[in-house]
Amino acid sequence: MDSALERISVDQFKNIMKMLDSSMDDYLYIYDLQNDYYCISQNAVSKFLFPDSGFYEVDKNLQRVVFSEDQEMLSEELHMVLSGEKAFHDCQYRWVDKEHRPVWINCRGRVIRDEVGRPEFLIGCVNEIGNKQKADNISGLLGESSMKKEIIEHDGRLHGFILRVGIDRFKEINENKGMDYGDMVLKRTADCIASVIEPDQRLYRIVADEFAIVDLSGRGEADAIALYEEIRQKVIEFIRENKYEVFYTLSAGVLLFDSVVNHTYYNLMKLSEFALNEAKNQGKNKYYIYSRQDYHDFKARKDLTRIMRHAVNHNFEGFTAFFQPVVDVNTRKMIGAETLLRFCTEETGPVSPVKFIPLLEESGLIIPVGRWVIQSALEACSRIQPYIPGFKVSMNVSYVQVLRSNVLADLISYINWYQLPPNCVQVELTESGFLEEDDNFLRFCDGLRDYGIMLALDDFGTGYSNFHYLSYLNPDTIKIDRSFTAKALQNKTEYNLLERMTDMCHSVRSRFCIEGIETKEELETISRMGPDYVQGYFFGKPCAFEDFMKNFIDNSEISR
Repeated sequence: MDSALERISVDQFKNIMKMLDSSMDDYLYIYDLQNDYYCISQNAVSKFLFPDSGFYEVDKNLQRVVFSEDQEMLSEELHMVLSGEKAFHDCQYRWVDKEHRPVWINCRGRVIRDEVGRPEFLIGCVNEIGNKQKADNISGLLGESSMKKEIIEHDGRLHGFILRVGIDRFKEINENKGMDYGDMVLKRTADCIASVIEPDQRLYRIVADEFAIVDLSGRGEADAIALYEEIRQKVIEFIRENKYEVFYTLSAGVLLFDSVVNHTYYNLMKLSEFALNEAKNQGKNKYYIYSRQDYHDFKARKDLTRIMRHAVNHNFEGFTAFFQPVVDVNTRKMIGAETLLRFCTEETGPVSPVKFIPLLEESGLIIPVGRWVIQSALEACSRIQPYIPGFKVSMNVSYVQVLRSNVLADLISYINWYQLPPNCVQVELTESGFLEEDDNFLRFCDGLRDYGIMLALDDFGTGYSNFHYLSYLNPDTIKIDRSFTAKALQNKTEYNLLERMTDMCHSVRSRFCIEGIETKEELETISRMGPDYVQGYFFGKPCAFEDFMKNFIDNSEISR
């Protein structure tokens, strides 16, 4: 055995680890190779998934702690240590903490041999190489790991708040003025904050352009808001002193400890980040106070997005294309159908399109889902046309699809695949989303016209674009939704307005479709305006393709 360590037993080394635990951030360990016993600092047990500070069956128990992708590599490394092939262990891999997050560590150890030269112990130290700095040299403040230490030390006795402050659009400062200037702004912002906090409040720089003030004195919501306003005022003074060379604002999230049940550091950081993001999402240059209900709704949206992503990756399970008849107002015959997207799983139940479609757009999932809708709609059209020649199908196209994918190529590809006439396909665009100045959008509209695909302007009159798009877009169809129809049915002025809109659309050679017809009386009243097409529950609710075939194709005469 190495002479310097020949008189140290495992128990003695454990006592040394216990004695040093409180005075170091790293983790000491000893691995008794001959007895298959492992012992590590208690601090590591508090953070990671170790069964205890000491345990047998080392390889088996380490499987709980080591990140799955790194287990094979570590097993091979330990085999070489046990066989005597390696005298020094030096590996970088990941442990899993109690929040089930992988944490990069560097594990070093020296092999100690017995009297006959066999490996007896592996003794060493583990440090977290992914750890954030304890202090920040730019702002002169303590960093997140120091904040973490303070929070953990007060666990169970947290009363007060965290005020998380972020510089709005800080990236633009770095891009326009350079990194050195950005560092100066960070330093002066830190000075502004430090100049107004109370002696018992602590200021930290946590990430990039974000700071956190921790108040453990029991102050409340009004104090946090007042502090934010003081900080804003100080920053305005700095901007003036700097002769407005750069102008920026601050957003802040307020997390009151009393509004949170789980006071673990990870949870507090997660919720304070949510609060700051909400302030920025609501327009920036303002504060937001954490609300449990808001966070619950946020989590529900995240969970729904996750479920839909899983659905997309599993052959669009849960998504269904529904179809609703479009009827010629004069002949009362069905001439086509509008395609409507629905989503329902065992986990979620039926989800309103008002909820899930914005999430598809925010996440980008609207691109693969939109492509699937196009295929479903055109396949349905090709199957119906033998029964109703010239049958048309329409579908909504999101502006995210137009701006971030080649949706026109998708349309043309499926039209060719199903051998459909282009004028049997109609794309519906919502007026409120129209981006006149975007070249991609203009090319898309021109491409539709050039190829002969029909264009409809949906929800007309509900957005900001109003009437001048009639001549600009020259849509084949103008659609009025149920909210406008309901008003016209109840109010003579609204009725006259809708009638004039019908005339105007005909004057620019567009067809007029009125949605939301629910009764025979409504149909008769609306018919007197002279629209071309009508839709609504009176003719049939949206339904899946097989039901649509059963309910409508054998009875295309929908007159009542």
